[in-house]
Amino acid sequence: MDPEEPRPDMGRLERVERALARRHGEQLLAEMLSGREPRPRRDASAVTATVLALTVHGVTLALAVGGVWCVVAGWGGAGMVAGLVFLVLAWALAPRIRRLPDDRPVLFRADAPELFALVDEVARAVGTRSVHAIAVDGSINAGVMTYGVRGRRLLVLGMPLWEVLTPGERIALLGHELAHYANGDTRNGLVMGTAVRTLSLWHHTLQPLPHPSAIEMVVNALYVVPRLLVRGVLALLVRLTSRAGMRAEYLADRLAARTASTQAAVGLMDRLLIAEALGVLLRSEANRAALGGSRSTREATARANELWGLLTAYAASVPEHEYERQRRAGARRGHQVDATHPPTHLRRACLLVGEPEAAAVVPQARRTELIATELAAARTEVARRLLRDGLGD
Repeated sequence: MDPEEPRPDMGRLERVERALARRHGEQLLAEMLSGREPRPRRDASAVTATVLALTVHGVTLALAVGGVWCVVAGWGGAGMVAGLVFLVLAWALAPRIRRLPDDRPVLFRADAPELFALVDEVARAVGTRSVHAIAVDGSINAGVMTYGVRGRRLLVLGMPLWEVLTPGERIALLGHELAHYANGDTRNGLVMGTAVRTLSLWHHTLQPLPHPSAIEMVVNALYVVPRLLVRGVLALLVRLTSRAGMRAEYLADRLAARTASTQAAVGLMDRLLIAEALGVLLRSEANRAALGGSRSTREATARANELWGLLTAYAASVPEHEYERQRRAGARRGHQVDATHPPTHLRRACLLVGEPEAAAVVPQARRTELIATELAAARTEVARRLLRDGLGD
C-alpha cells in the first residue's frame, strides 16, 4: 500500500506546522462529526496573533525611526553610519505591497470574458466579490491574493491542475479559492503574511555562517540568542494561526461543495492525491525536451500541446484502486497539500459528512469550450516555460 521511502527530514518549523495541521484538522473534523460546523470567528488566538504581528511591524517601524534619528543627530559622524544601517534593515523588513506578476500570463476581463463570467458566478454563490485579474502559471495548485494599494483581487490558476480537472471539479476549485475571501482567512493578509515574511527573513539572516573563521565563530555565537528568539516568535505565530487556518480550509471545502456539488469537491480532493505523480511527469518531459535541443517556434507549440495531452491522458488512466491506495497511504502518512492545509484524507472525510450537496453552479459545455479558447495562448505559453525551465519547487 505504501512502498515509498520516508520523506527527507523537514526543518523544525515545517515539522511544527505539519503536526499542528494534523492535530487541529482532527479536532475540527471531530467537531463536525458531532454536528458542530466550524464558523469563521476571531477568537483569543487570532487576536493574540494579530497583536504579535503588529509588534513585529512595530520593531520595523522602530528601526526606521531610530535610523532617521541617528542620521540627523549624528550627521557627519559615526552615528550617521549606524542610522543608515538601521534604515537599510527597516527597508528590507518593511511590508511589501504585491504587484501583478510579470513572470506569467495575466488575464483581464477583456481577455477572457467567459472565464470571468464563470468566476463571477462562483463568487456570488460563495458570497463574495469577484477578482480583478487571473494569473496562469505552471504550478499544480491554485490560490488567491491581493495586489496593489487598493487591495485588488488576483486569482492564480495552475494550468497543470486545471487541465486534469473535470468542468465540475474546476468549479469546485474556484469555489474553494474564492471562499477564502468569504470566510475572512487572514493568514496571507497584509498584517499577518508580511509579519511571517519579516520573521522568516530575520531567521534566515541569523543562520550560522558555514565553515567559520575565528571571527565568524564569534559572530555565530552572538547570533544564537537572537536566532532562538526569532524562531520562537515565528513558531508561536504559526501555532496561534494554525487552528484558524485549518478552520478556513474546511469552510472553503464546504463552500466548494455547495457551489459545485459534493461529488465535484471530493473529486478535486482525489486529484490532489496524484499531484506528485503529475509533477514527476512534467519534470520528465522537461528533461526530455532539454535533451532534444532547441527547435523551431512551430515545433515548440506542437510540443506544448503534446504536453497537455500527455498530462490529461495520464490523469485519465489512473484507476480507482490507485486513488484508494493513495487515500489509505495518505491517511497513514498524513498527506497534505502543504503545511497550511489539513491532511487531505480528513478534508475528504469532512466533505462526506451529512447529506450530499447539489451544485449551485452547473458546468455548461458551450462555456467550457469558450474558456478553453480564451486560455489557449496562456496554456501554450505555460507549457513552453515548463518544457524550458521545468517545474519549480
